[in-house]
Parts: sequence; structure tokens; C-alpha cells
Amino acid sequence: MRGAAILNTFLFGVALLFGSISGLAQEAPRASSGTLEKIRANDTIYVGYREAAIPFSYVDAGGQAIGYSWDLCGYLTEAIKSRLARPNLTVVPVPVTVSSRQMMLEAGTIDLECGSTSNTEQRQRYVAFSVTTFVAGVKVVVRKDAGIRALADMKGKVVVSAAGTGSENYVKSAAARQGLALAYRQGRDHADALRQLLRGEADVLVLDDVVLQGLLMNVPEAERARLVAIDENFGFEPYAIMFRRNDPAFKQLVDETLVGLMRRGELERIYAKWFASPIPPKGSNLQLPMSELLKRLLLTPNDKGV
Repeated sequence: MRGAAILNTFLFGVALLFGSISGLAQEAPRASSGTLEKIRANDTIYVGYREAAIPFSYVDAGGQAIGYSWDLCGYLTEAIKSRLARPNLTVVPVPVTVSSRQMMLEAGTIDLECGSTSNTEQRQRYVAFSVTTFVAGVKVVVRKDAGIRALADMKGKVVVSAAGTGSENYVKSAAARQGLALAYRQGRDHADALRQLLRGEADVLVLDDVVLQGLLMNVPEAERARLVAIDENFGFEPYAIMFRRNDPAFKQLVDETLVGLMRRGELERIYAKWFASPIPPKGSNLQLPMSELLKRLLLTPNDKGV
């Protein structure tokens, strides 16, 4: 029931605060040196990617960047080439982490970040986001032998999350409402946080549902069998492509390109390729149909943060 309430609140905020895509590019003043000008001057587009954020952005057996977000950014780089009339622009993939991605973007090391980054109001103070391209549910995972089946069972437990993410804030808020005292720690990344849970250094792992499924694809069956996810969704995370703020011309190009994919049905095809079909490296299938929330957002695109 709580998950449904959060969903309804999220949808109400979307409907209330955002109209057509044409208004999105009007919000920020023009940057003194825009991203398109930077790319033109360097004759290069620097695209950030994650190395293990399955299926959004990761590397294949040959070390090449692949994934859902990476495919979307392929359309964006082609749109940039067309806008600048530079068909031979060099596209340079740049690996980033959850801790470094925002810093590298603000510093100009990358021009686009194509991973699994949540659009939050806190991050919007420093960077900009495209229209939403995916919506994840925030889940809690525990070891079956821990005896935790609901939030109330977490009293006094240790909660772990990946550094640089904000998923644990949902659990903190829910615990505070019930007067539960929890301890918190962080892993270097999602994989490290999962290892801490399996080793018994933490009792609860909090992360986005689809990231969890991607992680478990590379975990031995015996280890997966030790884990269970609590049914409740603690919140929803809108994912989007991240780029520098105060650059309305670049934002307009990014949003128009993505909205075009949505209206042509191309984004749904890309989604099916990565979430409902066998994917590298092992041919596993996440079997994750597109959510009703994401379907509705494709009809009314927006860049609402949480």
C-alpha cells in the first residue's frame, strides 16, 4: 500500500509541475561557454559510462561500452554531429564511477553521463538532466537468515548502500517515521555493498530494483539463494542522462532527440533489447517489462527530479 501511495504522489507531482517539452529548455540562463561550442572547438564528444551498471552502461567481453543508456547516448552523439554539421566528430568513451561522475561532468572532463543516475533536486543544483528515461523502485535486500521481513524488523540493524547514491535516504525517512534507530555504512560501489551484506558486515542492502537484478546476474546461484528482497518499494528514482547545467541550447537538443525516440516508439524497442531480451555477457534475460509509470512518462516526457 505504501508503494502505491508513493507512486501516486510522484505522478501527481509530474502532472502538476510539468507541461510540454518545449518549456524545458527555457528554465536556465545561457552558459558563458556552451557544451556545443566546447565540442566544436575540441572536435570531440566525451561520453561518460559506467563499467558495471548492468544493463544501463557496462562493458562487454571486449571491453567496449554497451547498454541501454549507452544506446540512447549513441542517438545523442549523432544528433550533436548533425547539429554541428560535423559527421566525423570523434566520440571518446570515458569510464566514470558513482563517486566521480558528477565531478567529471562539472569539470568538463565529460560532456554527457550515460549510466544509471537518478535525477534529484539536490543534484539539479549543480548539473542538468534530460527527460526521464527510466524509473526504478528503491528496494531493500536482506539475507534470509537475518529474520528481516519488514521495516519494523530492521531496528538496530546495519544498512549499507553504494557511495554516491541517495537510495538510503528513503529508508532513513521511513525509519524515522517509525522511530527506528539504524546504523548506516557505504560500499565503494554496488558490488562492494552487496559483498558486505553477504559477508555479514551489514544486515540490509538498499538500492534500486533494476540495479539489484543486474548485480545478481553475476552472483553464483548459491549466493543468490541466501538473499531475499522485501516486497515494499521505499521510493521511486527517475533516471536520466546528465550534462552541464545553464546550457539551454544543449538541453533542448538532448530532450528533443530523446522525445523523438519516445514518439517514434524507438525507445521502447531499445528498452526491450536490454530489459526483456538476452544480453551480454552471459545471455541472461532480466525479464523486466516496462512499468506503467514509465509508459505514462513516455507519453508526457518531463525532467522532474525527486
